[in-house]
Amino acid sequence: MAISIDEWKSITRNYPERLPVGVFIQPDVWIKYREALDDILAKHTDLFPGHQPGKRDYDDVWNSSYRKGTHVDAWGCVWSNIHHGMEAIVTGHPLANREDIKALKAPEKDDNLPHGFMYLRLLDLRGFEEAMMDFAEEPPELQKLIDIVCNYNIRQVHLRLEKLGTEKSIVVFGDDLGMQQTLAISPEKWRTYLKPAFTSIYEPVKAAGHYVYMHTDGAIWQIMYDLRECGIDIINPQYRANGMERLKEMRKIEGFTMALDLDRQLLPFASPQEVDEHVHECVRELADPAGGLWLVVGVCDDVPLVNIDALFTAMERYRYLENV
Repeated sequence: MAISIDEWKSITRNYPERLPVGVFIQPDVWIKYREALDDILAKHTDLFPGHQPGKRDYDDVWNSSYRKGTHVDAWGCVWSNIHHGMEAIVTGHPLANREDIKALKAPEKDDNLPHGFMYLRLLDLRGFEEAMMDFAEEPPELQKLIDIVCNYNIRQVHLRLEKLGTEKSIVVFGDDLGMQQTLAISPEKWRTYLKPAFTSIYEPVKAAGHYVYMHTDGAIWQIMYDLRECGIDIINPQYRANGMERLKEMRKIEGFTMALDLDRQLLPFASPQEVDEHVHECVRELADPAGGLWLVVGVCDDVPLVNIDALFTAMERYRYLENV
């Protein structure tokens, strides 16, 4: 991912003219709102420069995991989807029995580091309950599984780096580490088993001179310093799961840029005024003129059009700190 001027100045604390922003609109939002959503994007030229209504296939779903039905990934995990345009979930776990790990070999097929490439992949392969038992009982098969997945991911990182060349870039990773209020495993076990894996995966990116961006949903506040030590430069934490006070603590970590994930759990139920107040609060409490804060949001089809419009209006307004 190329680095914009605003992003570069924000990462290097060189006083960007405005906060960098990122908007991800789920395919189901386009399927539901169609031309009406197109018209909203056309209004917000600061967020969507050059957008031209009518150029998009509203029914396009570009990823197989967003299509209704089932598919099998490179590792043999079966993904099921009952809502076309939203992400699928894994319903078939190829390593449901711990003994199966002993015969596991990483796939030869490359998967280009999809969302859930390390921690969630352990859960996808084993199933949540079985994976939690592994972390609780700490059998040797757990480390074997982690090593196989980690080494596969390192191979994927090198393939991605070959395509980037030498120009400094942002390399994006996504893996949801937390639940609504805490980690699923203790911070101590996360540091024992997963911190070395993520450090090994990110090391080639750092060695090549690129920045590491990590999206991670859930409560990650217990390991926020560890994530920085893994080599992450830009962290994408959720507002609701971590809370304002813990996000303030995260902002104090030297060299850590926060791409704040605005409160997606608020957006479907708030008034347009409350949406505006939320974005205003986040910028007021977390922004620094020198940089280090981005605004990021994912929009699902449960958000009313009026709130989508209010959200984009607020992001355009408050990304300029003179409006805060």
